[in-house]
Amino acid sequence: MIVNAELFVKDLPGQLVGSIEPISLVDGNIMGVMHDRERIVNHRICVNITFEVEEQRQLEELMRIWKSKDIIISKIGSVYQTYTMDYLLIGDIDAPYIEGLINKASSIAKLDAVDVRYSSKGKSSRRTGMISVKTRSEEDLDRLDEFLDAECRKSDITYVRGV
Repeated sequence: MIVNAELFVKDLPGQLVGSIEPISLVDGNIMGVMHDRERIVNHRICVNITFEVEEQRQLEELMRIWKSKDIIISKIGSVYQTYTMDYLLIGDIDAPYIEGLINKASSIAKLDAVDVRYSSKGKSSRRTGMISVKTRSEEDLDRLDEFLDAECRKSDITYVRGV
């Protein structure tokens, strides 16, 4: 699992290394470190670390080590990757149509975030709509692509993926 931790360490020489070293002691893999000397709380500086561990017990051991070294764990949590795609729809669409489309899509793929924008009606009944989505897996994105393609064909709506 990928984990992000925000720590506060004493503003003394060697404390940064002392906060990172325990990750290797539990067989973790450091992916990124940010040392923020501008964020000081009670004479402690902020260190943000992203790392990977295989099992929950490794994370628990790491937290125990940090606490024994007087390192304050401000935040800690899992990180996950998202897959983003934008879709442009052109045709006879309105808010209820797009809302229905998103509701159906939600039952087919797990959508983490959806942002919808569409144009107001002009002289023609044709409008453009932009749908931006985030999913946690490429498989969900593939299911969403297939669904939107089929629905737009049925409704005679032009559909452009990856705008």
